[in-house]
Amino acid sequence: MAGAVVRLRVHRRARRVSLRLDRTRREIVATAPSPRRLPEAAAFAQERAQWIAERLAELPPAAPFQPGMLVDVFGTPVRLEAGSGRARWIEPEDGSTPRIAAMGEGEGYARAVTLVLKRRALAVLTERTAVHCEALGVAVPKVSVADAKSRWGSCRPATRGLPASIRYSWRLALAPFEVADYVAAHECAHLLELNHGPRFWAHVRTLVGDERRHRAWLRAEGARLHAFGR
Repeated sequence: MAGAVVRLRVHRRARRVSLRLDRTRREIVATAPSPRRLPEAAAFAQERAQWIAERLAELPPAAPFQPGMLVDVFGTPVRLEAGSGRARWIEPEDGSTPRIAAMGEGEGYARAVTLVLKRRALAVLTERTAVHCEALGVAVPKVSVADAKSRWGSCRPATRGLPASIRYSWRLALAPFEVADYVAAHECAHLLELNHGPRFWAHVRTLVGDERRHRAWLRAEGARLHAFGR
């Protein structure tokens, strides 16, 4: 288990000590039902060292952003390159491969590229949110992006004088456009239905059709999206 990150967690509804792999954070979570049983959870993790090593080995390798790398952005291949000045998206007039130019090295370069991807994600997802809200007949909420670890999107309908808002994971920019668009439709549907009942899914399917293939893609490839920039 050398080098593995094990996070200790208390969950009072848990009935026993347990281990699970958090694929987005790339770490093992050892859960205990109470603080006094945290040492037991730590010991259990030590005992399951082989299981932990096997689960971590199944994760996709980290993919730090670096010049020369080709990254799919909403399904379009984009070349990363070294540049000067403010990091920027370059759309060639001749129709060739788009590029992201950024300065710096190592983590500094990765942060600069991430900022460009966040701007791209915000622009595309804001536009798709507006399209879906118009189709649903609801007002367009405030849209933002973040590096969420457990959700691809979250919706807060307007309540008690607070405006509605939707937040997306910027890493949806690394998914195919159709998958990211499904997440946008999913969150917009929550503006009408705060649940996952039949009426909610009916709204989603009205917007993007059968959502099951997109959900399956996220389950299968989500960990790979979270490996980028690491």
